[in-house]
Amino acid sequence: MRFKEKVILVTGATQNTGLFIVAHFIREGAFVIVNGISSIELENGKKRLHELGLNASLWIAADISNYKEVLEMFYKIKSKFGRIDVLVNNAAHLGVGGKFEEISTDFFLDVLKVNLLGTFQVAQQAVKMMLNQVSKGIIINVGSNVSTQSIHHRTAYVTSKGGIDALSRSMAIDLAPKGIRVNMVAPGYIYSNRWDSLPTEVYNRRKANIPMSAEASGDDIAEAVAFLASDAAKNICGERLIIDGGCSAQLFPLDVDI
Repeated sequence: MRFKEKVILVTGATQNTGLFIVAHFIREGAFVIVNGISSIELENGKKRLHELGLNASLWIAADISNYKEVLEMFYKIKSKFGRIDVLVNNAAHLGVGGKFEEISTDFFLDVLKVNLLGTFQVAQQAVKMMLNQVSKGIIINVGSNVSTQSIHHRTAYVTSKGGIDALSRSMAIDLAPKGIRVNMVAPGYIYSNRWDSLPTEVYNRRKANIPMSAEASGDDIAEAVAFLASDAAKNICGERLIIDGGCSAQLFPLDVDI
């Protein structure tokens, strides 16, 4: 087990990709802290995890865009474990919908507060703990391939993920000399429960966009996160690992490029 008794915090981890990341680390022997935005979300996450025969070590409800709640979360972590070995910044506001000229300032800010400010606030508190540890720590931010190739009607989301790219690089070079490694995973399409409600033609068209003809699973992302958090990646720092089935490598999908 690569992460036996390591203390790992995963934000936004009560469903979908976050829950897969949590399950992966638990199976590898870690003490996993699950963050969700509300107690209701945590209860739902517990049920899903129990269905897999697993349980986390600590469940904390906190809105990562709220500085006070972030401080309270880290107080609980410090009180129970006294350290944090790995942080996975997975929580995200999906920012779905809205043409550029129609989105409100409040909506734009809400997305940035969760995705960018929230990532910063959680990372900063984790770093403060890590710097006081003998074994410093590792941070993996979950970005997106849309940070370099935009999608329609998601301006706030795309902007926030571009910010996470820059934030990750900046964190990496500032913290590497202090013994903390920072990297990022950049997924493309990931299967989630939202896919189940897609019309068949939309679902098939999405798959046609992917050279490998398959969206990533939660396990695919969890494997990448675990790799970057492991000793196998001990000299990898400031990198952006793209997991999108080849989407970023192509100019046009096959049905257009013929």
